[in-house]
Amino acid sequence: MSDHLIHEIIPVGMLQCNCSILGDSETGEAIVVDPGDDVERILEILRRRSLNVRAIVSTHTHIDHVGGLAQLHKATGAPVLIHEADLPLYLDLETQAQWLGVPTPETMPIRDFVREGDALRWGGFAALVLHTPGHTLGSISLVVEPEIESEHAGSKPGAGGIQGAPVSSAGHGTPSRLIAGDTLFQGSIGRTDLPGGSFPQIIRSIHDKLLVLPDDLVVYPGHGHTTTIGQEREYNPFLR
Repeated sequence: MSDHLIHEIIPVGMLQCNCSILGDSETGEAIVVDPGDDVERILEILRRRSLNVRAIVSTHTHIDHVGGLAQLHKATGAPVLIHEADLPLYLDLETQAQWLGVPTPETMPIRDFVREGDALRWGGFAALVLHTPGHTLGSISLVVEPEIESEHAGSKPGAGGIQGAPVSSAGHGTPSRLIAGDTLFQGSIGRTDLPGGSFPQIIRSIHDKLLVLPDDLVVYPGHGHTTTIGQEREYNPFLR
């Protein structure tokens, strides 16, 4: 089933945030993660791949990861999902824009939230939500895996059919990749000197939530190049 997974990565915006388009080539369903900017480029790929967006997800609400949320939502009608702990940061995008000296992007009301253990589903795939605070209070990482039909609890009304499930019920596929946001990078970790950041917390998140994953699992950070869990366990100077 993993052969049917589409994963296109587009570095977007002035800070080159890695936006991920994850689709199922058989069903045409998809999710978009971290549409920070360049929405027309994202839409062009969706059209070319004939993908229907079921959800738009942000790993956290720094401006470079959410700048295109409202525009992409308007174009697709898909629900926007973040961790609720990051909502205050999103509501203060004007301050973030002032830090960078850029115009404040269009915003929108966000009413749908994810939490630890939720499973976001599209076609034959699922992304397990891990709450990994430290870079921001509501930072999340997503473990992508093939989905197997089973009984799941915790449906999320108003989230466009995206459903939640406890962690204990989500270990039904072999993980194929980790979308790490700005929590873990190749040879580094997310900065912790911005509002909501905490060095002890991000280290705890990485050790407790990410380094327990398989060593050969490919990690797609929010910026820069891919890596693996094993490579970061052995060589990342922040994790020794």
